Amino acid sequence: MVLAFITKISVINIKPEKSMKEKMKVGKYRWTILVLVFFATTINYLDRQVISLLKEDYLVPLFKWSETDYAFIIIIFQLSYAVGMLGVGWVIDKIGTKLGYAVALLGWSLAAIGHAFAGNTTVFMIARSALGISESGNFPAAIKTVAEWFPKKERALATGIFNSGANVGAIIAPLTVPLIAFTMGWRWAFIITGAIGLIWLIFWFIVYEAPGKHTKLSKTEFEYIHSDTDEAESNKKVNDKISWSKLLSYRQTWAFVIGKFLTDGIWWFYLFWLPSFLNKQYGMTKMQVALPIAVVYTMTTFGSIFGGWISGFLINRGWEVFKARKVAMLIFALCVLPVVSAQTLGQFGHWYAVLIIGIAASAHQAWSANIFTTASDMFPKKAVASIIGIGGMAGGLGGILVSSSAGLLLDHYKAIGHIETGYTIMFIICGSAYLIAWIIFNSLAPKMKRVQL
Repeated sequence: MVLAFITKISVINIKPEKSMKEKMKVGKYRWTILVLVFFATTINYLDRQVISLLKEDYLVPLFKWSETDYAFIIIIFQLSYAVGMLGVGWVIDKIGTKLGYAVALLGWSLAAIGHAFAGNTTVFMIARSALGISESGNFPAAIKTVAEWFPKKERALATGIFNSGANVGAIIAPLTVPLIAFTMGWRWAFIITGAIGLIWLIFWFIVYEAPGKHTKLSKTEFEYIHSDTDEAESNKKVNDKISWSKLLSYRQTWAFVIGKFLTDGIWWFYLFWLPSFLNKQYGMTKMQVALPIAVVYTMTTFGSIFGGWISGFLINRGWEVFKARKVAMLIFALCVLPVVSAQTLGQFGHWYAVLIIGIAASAHQAWSANIFTTASDMFPKKAVASIIGIGGMAGGLGGILVSSSAGLLLDHYKAIGHIETGYTIMFIICGSAYLIAWIIFNSLAPKMKRVQL
């Protein structure tokens, strides 16, 4: 069903002058590969969100965590994620997408299961750190896969589709994790969700191979995937050894890095604090927050796909790639701004807050689909995973900053009886980050000139 949906969506992104007959000649095996990446991302976010859903009812009573303690545990994960990002992109560029993705997913599946065997906070933090390091491999491997399997005009859409897997994971988690914990115990919630990744590995090794080696990929589709002439010339010039110092010497790298640093942490705030926000502000139990959270992440699924589709749509209408990406990013940066009113609107009912947060989270995913794609727009395929890794590290550090600020603010205002003020400040930060990021990105890489390594 997912494959059929993705295939239908892809047809929308084709130039109008192409007939359906011509489209069918191209082939669609690349969308099968994308389905695998979609499910890997779903599993990635399912595994990382379990903690937020078990926090109030199981983990806080057991381990006696304060908001600052919880923030520190999130920071452990984010720091490990950032450190992992520093090297994982280089490793994936070195050993290849197939093996790199498999090693990463095996690692985070085992780490997720490992949470179940934690008898104290220290062991829990070790498991959380292992999860962060191994989960850092998902996005460098996923973006590299998209760069290898899709031409420029389809990459943002493909990225938006696989990135929507994060939202699906965030929807599945509140609908299943509390139920598993209630019926079988909180440890089984970690075991069952972690084990799903081991099943994915079987399909990955059966289905995936690099485009140049894949026996099921037609010559016509291979040529379509490699139809960007500027990339063909650029990729020929790339040496096997690409140092971080070399990559960091380009303004394009810093445009991507700063954009990720300023905005990734906002998504982490929604992911890890939304259940707690609904509980603290409206007294909702874990079972009661399931529907609002599912609504928010259903909205973000559409936002992710639409965000990827719109820049491809503009490119197919004759827009230059850099202009299409930047206009799309500006639109979504502006769409985030209303979240500053989430606390105020929430006074009239929790659904007002839920919907305004849902719009902001949707805009984030649309923004993310485009900023991820700028890495393959500006750099040769050989360097894409490394660039995503550097940017992901910056995003992890930004997440640490947001999480530590959230923990300190919420604990402070909770102590004086005004926790709503802490959330108001956090929503102001969430609303303004993207526009600042867009301005800086536009200043550093105004035309997103392609780097010649």
